[in-house]
Amino acid sequence: MKYIVYILFSEKYKKHYTGFTSNILERLKSHNEYGKGWTSRYRPWKLIHKEEYFDKSSALRREKWLKTGAGRDFIKSLIAE
Repeated sequence: MKYIVYILFSEKYKKHYTGFTSNILERLKSHNEYGKGWTSRYRPWKLIHKEEYFDKSSALRREKWLKTGAGRDFIKSLIAE
């Protein structure tokens, strides 16, 4: 099984979201159509970056790094492009 670390961006609200999943299509649909959590307030979401990993621990480490200061700087550079 592969694991995907992803970054979503809401152009309307200038917000980003970082997550991890094993099914990116269903997860993106979930963020844009279902649920009542934080991501539901900033719809629509666009996938701006994804990385695939073959082990869960590597994917979780990368997701955790993306939520650090250096990781947020990396995300800002993606959004600026």
